[in-house]
Amino acid sequence: MRRFFISVCMTILACTLANGADTGFLKGKILKIDMQDVVAERGGNSFQISLSGINTGSSVSLLSLERALEKAAEDDKIAMIYLNTDHFSAGLAPMEEIREYLKRFSAEGKPVVAYGAGFSNASYYIASVADRVFLYPKGSGTLNGLGSTQFFLKDALDTLGIEVQLIRHGKYKSAGEMYIRNDISPENREQYETMLNSIWGCMVEEMAASRGIEAATLKGWIDNLEISTANTWLEKGLIDGLKYRDEMEEYLCHLFGTNNPEKVKTVSIKDYINDLKKGPSSKKIAVIYADGEITRTGSEVAGEKLSHQIAKVRQDSTVKAVVFRVNSPGGEVVGADMIRREIEVLQKYKPVIASYGSYAASGGYLISAGCEKIFLDNSTLTGSIGVFGMIPSFGKAIRKNLKVNPVSLGTNEHSTMGSGMAPLTPEEEAWYQQEIEGIYDDFVSVVADGRKVTKEYVDSIAQGRVWAGKDALRIKLADEKATVLEAVQYAAERAGLGNYRIQMVPEVKSMFQQIMDGDSKKKDEPLVKDLLHPGFNAIARMPYITINTPNSILK
Repeated sequence: MRRFFISVCMTILACTLANGADTGFLKGKILKIDMQDVVAERGGNSFQISLSGINTGSSVSLLSLERALEKAAEDDKIAMIYLNTDHFSAGLAPMEEIREYLKRFSAEGKPVVAYGAGFSNASYYIASVADRVFLYPKGSGTLNGLGSTQFFLKDALDTLGIEVQLIRHGKYKSAGEMYIRNDISPENREQYETMLNSIWGCMVEEMAASRGIEAATLKGWIDNLEISTANTWLEKGLIDGLKYRDEMEEYLCHLFGTNNPEKVKTVSIKDYINDLKKGPSSKKIAVIYADGEITRTGSEVAGEKLSHQIAKVRQDSTVKAVVFRVNSPGGEVVGADMIRREIEVLQKYKPVIASYGSYAASGGYLISAGCEKIFLDNSTLTGSIGVFGMIPSFGKAIRKNLKVNPVSLGTNEHSTMGSGMAPLTPEEEAWYQQEIEGIYDDFVSVVADGRKVTKEYVDSIAQGRVWAGKDALRIKLADEKATVLEAVQYAAERAGLGNYRIQMVPEVKSMFQQIMDGDSKKKDEPLVKDLLHPGFNAIARMPYITINTPNSILK
C-alpha cells in the first residue's frame, strides 16, 4: 500500500512536469546520504599506523544517524532523501536499523530515491527500501546470498608436530574446532546453516516486499543466477530505471521543477547530524557501549576499565536511565564478569535496557543477560552460551622442526601444566574440564535468572549455539526487535523523561587522545558484514567466551 501511494504521487508529479505546471513540485532540501564514512557504533575520528604511514578516517555513529533520520521525517525543510549506496559502509544489523528509518521517512509521504553504480547483497538491501531505485546503465552486480568458508588446520598442525587440546562445554562451541579437526562438525554445520538461512531469509523477504515481488520468486532468480546485467535488474523490476550520473542530476532537478541544479538545495547527512542540538534538559540517558572483544585489561571493553565507568554512571544523579549497547563476540571470563556484576548493581538504582548490535554473543550475552529488557535486530548474532579453552603443545614441533630438545623442570608433579611444552595428562585435562564446567554452570545460572526461565531450559538452547536475532526472540533470549534509538526512547519512558540529553559512555576520544593512548589498531568487523560482499568468503569467526588459565590461548 505504501509503495502504491508513493507510485501514485510520482505519477501525478510526472504529469505535472509534462504539463509544465508550477505546482506539485517538491519544496525544501534534499537530505543527501552519500558518504564514504563508515557507520559505526559510536562514530568519531580514527587513525591507523601502518608501513605506508598514518591513515586517518572518520565514522558516523549509528545512534546519531537514526536520530537525524527520525528528525528529518518531521522536518518541513527536508523534502526528500537521496541515497547513493556506492560508498555506504555499515554492518548488517546497523543497515537493518537504517533501512527501517528510511522506510518510516517514506511513510511520511516524503520520497526516498536511491542510486548506485552497481549493487551487491548489502547495497541493494538498503537501496531496495527506496521509492525509486536507479542503476548506472553499465553497472551490474548480483544477489547471491550469504556464504562462509571455514579453514581447518589439524592436518597442517599434525605435519608440524603441534598438538592442541580443546576443552569445552557446549557441542556447538565451535571457535576452537579449526585446530583439532580437518572438517566441520555436524553441530557446527547445523548452527551455521540455520543462522545464515535465518538472516538471509529476512533480507530476501524485506527486499521482495519493498519491490512488490514474491519472496519465492526473488529466491528463484538468486538461485538461478538470473540477476546480472543492468538490463536484467530493470526487466525483473528490481530497479526503476537506468541513469547516468548527469541524468540523475536532471531527474532530481525535475522533481523540484527546475533545470538549474544550483536552485536545488541539499544538505549532507553529516551536516544535518551536526546541526541537531542536544536537548535542553540536564537529565540524561546514558548509552554505555561494550563494543569489541572483552578483556580484563588493556582494551576498550576491558572489565576493569568499563566496570569503573559503569559505577560512575550509577553515582551520577543526572543520569536517569541507561541503555547498554552491546556489540561484542565475547572474550575473557573475569573481565566479562566484572562488567556483568556492575550492570547488576546499576539496575538497583536505574532502569537498564540492553540493545544489541551486529553481535552480542557468549561473553557479550553474559554481561547483558540480566537487563530488564533486551532489544536486537533480525541479523544480530547472539547466544553462544558456552565455554572453551585451548592448550597447545609445541614441544614435539620444536624437536621435529628445530632439532631443539626442551626439558621442563618443576617443584611439583603438575608445575609445568599448560606450559605449552607437553600435552596435558589425563588428570590435568580433568582439572581444566572441571573449571570449564563450573564456568558454564555459572553462565547458565546468570541467563536463567536474567531471563526468568529454568536452568534446564537455558541448557537446552545453550551448548555454545549461536542464534540469529529472529530465532533468539522465539526462544526467549531477547524481548523485542528494536533499534538503538528505540531502546533510548524506551529507557526515557521508563524514567518518565520528556526532555533529556544522551551521554555516551565511554566518551568518544579525540584524534589526539587516541594517539596519546596508542589506539592504533583497527577494530574487527563482524562476520556477517564480510559475507554481504559477493565473491568474498570470510574465515568464519564465531562468538566465544574463554577461561583465564595460565599459558592457554584465550580463544
